[in-house]
Amino acid sequence: MTVRDGQERGGEDVAPPPFPPAGPGPAGPGPAGGKGGDDGYRPSARRIARERYRRTRTRRAFAVASASTLLTAGALYALIVNSPGWQRTRQTFFDAHYARISLHPILHGLWLNLRLLAVCGAIVLVAGLLMALLRTLRGPVFFPVRALATAYVDFFRGLPLIICILLCVFGIPALRLTGVTNNPVLLGAFALCLTYTAYVAEVFRAGIESVHPSQRAAARSLGLSNAQAMRYVVLPQAVRRVVPPLLNDLVSLQKDTGLVSIGGAVDAVYAAQIIASRDFNYTPYVIAGLIFVAITIPMTRFTDWVAARMNRRQSQGGAV
Repeated sequence: MTVRDGQERGGEDVAPPPFPPAGPGPAGPGPAGGKGGDDGYRPSARRIARERYRRTRTRRAFAVASASTLLTAGALYALIVNSPGWQRTRQTFFDAHYARISLHPILHGLWLNLRLLAVCGAIVLVAGLLMALLRTLRGPVFFPVRALATAYVDFFRGLPLIICILLCVFGIPALRLTGVTNNPVLLGAFALCLTYTAYVAEVFRAGIESVHPSQRAAARSLGLSNAQAMRYVVLPQAVRRVVPPLLNDLVSLQKDTGLVSIGGAVDAVYAAQIIASRDFNYTPYVIAGLIFVAITIPMTRFTDWVAARMNRRQSQGGAV
């Protein structure tokens, strides 16, 4: 209401409404800023009730999940323990005495498995990337190279790993080639590299082909050669996209290093086999299996974390 309106109505002067006092912005004191950086925002009662409801649902879901898990574990335990052959099974597979005497030899053999994982993993990553690049070469002049790379991948992806190890461990020494080793560890590692290079090559090739052709075309338009476009534009994007499946292949490689024991290499599995064959008790096999599981689970969870992180970044529009 203006001053003129007030005079027309009652002949009295009515002052205009006062303006809010000027003061610092949101960070300072005043009606708009409050104290200590408070912007004056107060959540509504509906939002507070909604957040309280969400917390209640989370607690209820956690309680239900815990109770159902405990009930399921209890039912399985009662079913196994009350089975007719449980006592004999416990003595054969879960004997504490044989678990103690087999733990040290199994851990000593596990060191061989870890070394095989480190060496074979590095070789497989490099060889797999090279094989994938050979399969993606363009031009008719590279057809023989592409054909050989495709035949290699198809053959070793279809050949069972255990047969590949048997052929390498027992077949290569039978040739009596000069300078070729007869060490079952080296020959078993060679078989692992042959098989897993084929799998990793397909993973890398899938990542390369997932990059849109416009990326390569844009790189070529800027003056980069085919090799430079592959190195600086295509490969960085492809490798980031295939990190989760590569980690899955490394997890599988970690487990399959135990197969070198069929050639006589004393790893964790063969150490367990020696004790089991001597004492006719299979507890060492259980201990070796649990150790492999204890190593594999952190690698699997790390793979899941990497995959989830990349999915979040992709969904938010960040770098893939």
